[in-house]
Amino acid sequence: MGTRAARLFCVAVGIVALFWASHVSSAIAAREVRRVLIINDLGIISSPGFAEVDQAILIGLQKSPYRIELYQESLDLTLFPDKVWQDGFREEIIQKYSARKPDVIIAAGPASLKFIAKLYDKFQGTPIIFCTIWGGMPDEVRHGMPFTGVLAQLDPEETLKVALHLLPGTKHVVVVGGVGTFDKGFEAIAKQSFHDYESKLEFTYLLDLTMPELLERLKHLPNATIVYHTAISQDAAGDRFIDSTQSLPMVATASNAPVFVVDDVDLRAGTVGGDLVNWADDARTAANMALRVLNGEKPQDIPIAKSPNAYMFDWRALKRWGLKEGALPVGSIVLNRQLTIWESYKWYIISGLSLILLQALLSGGLLWQRSELRRSEKAMRESEERFRLVANTAPVMIWIAGTDRKCSYVNKTWLNFTGRPVQRELGDGWTEGVHPDDLKHCLQTYIEAFDKRELFEMQYRLRRHDGEYRWLLDKGVPRFNPDGTFAGYIGSCLDITDRKVTEEAMSTIGRRLIEAHEQERTWIGRELHDDINQRLALLAVELDQWGRQVPSAEELIAQVRHAQDRITEIAKDVQGLSHRLHSSKLDYLGLATAAGSFCKELSEQSKVEIQFRHAGIPRNLSKEVSLCLFRVLQEGLQNAVKHSGTRSFTVDLHGTEESIEVTVADLGSGFEEQEAFTRHGLGLISMRERLQLLSGELTVKSKPGAGTTIHARVPLKTYESRAMAG
Repeated sequence: MGTRAARLFCVAVGIVALFWASHVSSAIAAREVRRVLIINDLGIISSPGFAEVDQAILIGLQKSPYRIELYQESLDLTLFPDKVWQDGFREEIIQKYSARKPDVIIAAGPASLKFIAKLYDKFQGTPIIFCTIWGGMPDEVRHGMPFTGVLAQLDPEETLKVALHLLPGTKHVVVVGGVGTFDKGFEAIAKQSFHDYESKLEFTYLLDLTMPELLERLKHLPNATIVYHTAISQDAAGDRFIDSTQSLPMVATASNAPVFVVDDVDLRAGTVGGDLVNWADDARTAANMALRVLNGEKPQDIPIAKSPNAYMFDWRALKRWGLKEGALPVGSIVLNRQLTIWESYKWYIISGLSLILLQALLSGGLLWQRSELRRSEKAMRESEERFRLVANTAPVMIWIAGTDRKCSYVNKTWLNFTGRPVQRELGDGWTEGVHPDDLKHCLQTYIEAFDKRELFEMQYRLRRHDGEYRWLLDKGVPRFNPDGTFAGYIGSCLDITDRKVTEEAMSTIGRRLIEAHEQERTWIGRELHDDINQRLALLAVELDQWGRQVPSAEELIAQVRHAQDRITEIAKDVQGLSHRLHSSKLDYLGLATAAGSFCKELSEQSKVEIQFRHAGIPRNLSKEVSLCLFRVLQEGLQNAVKHSGTRSFTVDLHGTEESIEVTVADLGSGFEEQEAFTRHGLGLISMRERLQLLSGELTVKSKPGAGTTIHARVPLKTYESRAMAG
């Protein structure tokens, strides 16, 4: 194995070192050790796709409460496809891990799953998690083995449907692929998927050509043709390639027809896209399954998952082939979208045009008034002063650089921002204010664009006069003299710190809402599985035992009554669960009755005292208002019972002609009001969002040790007016 073994050893050592560095503080705590073996088809060097899979698994395993010893192996099918080598590698794996038996094995790829399945007897009892498996389960995986994982859903047919919708005049479909062991699996799925379309379209399968022959054929495809790329890890001449970074760019460049692909790793180098598999998503799901197994679950109890494909397309390829973005399927993801010239360069287009106009006026004055030198010089000075006046009153930071890359001018807005004199900003002085972590990238972008005379855009942090670093969006455009010679650059900077903070805040809120949604699902699943399902199973066992013996009449009556009582208890619990999810009393008896019933049920369930008062609530209150206020009361009261630390609560629900209001109060531990929508914010955020939909408002008053009061109000007239307008 020689060089390959050394290479894989270095990669494995690097991965283990990275994993160890990120967990060094936990390792000091001497946690229990669990061994995880990852084996894939092609290797992380030969395949960017499997590199993403291994990286996603690695990150997912960091959530484990155990100290993970990670081992990585690869079949390297591209370089070693023959069965003899695999048999030898199988013996090597058996000997290598005989004394260090893994606690979990993760097989990435169909060949790896088949390989591990054949070794099941040697690793008997070791759970197996698989991912990136397409084309169905191999025969070697027998019923009863401790296997589970993620099945990838390669769907060439769906990609073909999208292609035909985008290009309705298509007559020819060219399927390209290689002769490698890894390639043939993709090709078989493509042939099977396209079988029903062979009577409608002309299919050509270019699967057994050398790379030069294939590229030459792709240059001369007939009109009304599309290309579907499967995988090319080896051509007919025996030359080997990395598919996504070597084969695919050559195919996309040579083809005179749009190229559609299989997965998101191949969405590059000018390919259009399609219904794509995301290997990293499958790997994250597999990593979560591995964590569940390490925590004690059996693989057989974890259902096999299917990867959620997504419609993904490259904006640049759509434009190249004249494909309309509006014809894409609903929910499609479009990558590498470019803004219009005006959206991207609005400020320095205005600045550049102003400068060009000024230069034109000055040049015209010099040509027509050559005999009036003083007047020309005066006009030039006035023009420069006007430019400086415009620049200094502009709301953006403007700079100018000469042909030597040195800054020759900054406007007053720039100086007000930095708080430094103009002499310190000119030349390379402006770089002193750039954040040290951003300086290298900033200068590299600036110098590369300057040398190529290209437009550029970059983001970096610049120190403000008060010492705070602020994010700037800097856009530069080259300047040219009337004779076409290069004159330097002019650019503008815009403070985008607030926008970045807003984006991060929205991302945080979105993540927390998703977590809350998943927690609610987990709670429902646990209630159904751990309580109701177990009690039904126990009742079924008892009924089965009664059927095995012949009881007397008195015993039969007692047993039936016992079963009746058990079923009644289960029905009440199911009704309670249903009531928590949606109160039917709210629909039929109104808000006041439903709220009172909820307070009573929560009081009995949590063994607390809840004083409920209501007045002036109309029976014909709209469903939207009733549901909104009921959810606010429900969320607020449950949070109070859970976090306040007291056993007594007050709920007040009353209505007037103008509004309906609800108040939830306690005298518990309380909290700081400024933390209301941060540390305690997810439930409060959901209440506030519900109320804002009805033009309502939410107020929270709380102090540590002095209790909390939550007050919600919905204005009836405003809501009714909005409903009538709608």
